[in-house]
Amino acid sequence: MRPVIPYVTAALLFGLGGYGVLRRRNAVLVLMAVELMLNAVNLILVTADTTVRAQLPHSGQVFALFVIVLAAAEIGVGLAIVLQLYRLRASVTVDDVPLAEPPAPVPAGATAARLTGSPGAPSDGPATDAPEGEK
Repeated sequence: MRPVIPYVTAALLFGLGGYGVLRRRNAVLVLMAVELMLNAVNLILVTADTTVRAQLPHSGQVFALFVIVLAAAEIGVGLAIVLQLYRLRASVTVDDVPLAEPPAPVPAGATAARLTGSPGAPSDGPATDAPEGEK
């Protein structure tokens, strides 16, 4: 068997998947591109297992099974995230996803010094070091 054909096919699949991850804006299509890249890795593992005789027999096929399990878990978690994103934003475009949490709103009537606990902030009572009974 000529290993050049599967290796070139896997390289094309991986390149196409990489292009899809970098250029797509729809989260579902990004997940499909990642799956394409994982399938390219599976093709390389199985081809290398059949062409290169290693110390461990069928090790490439075993690693391919691990990649398949990883792909199934990735799809489960990824689709759950995409569905939650669609419920919150009514869109699955990757550009609209906030990467940082928005700052917490300051409650009405509170000053920034009181919230941070800075030493110059006014307090609710007198500042004494004496215990409660000695005041």
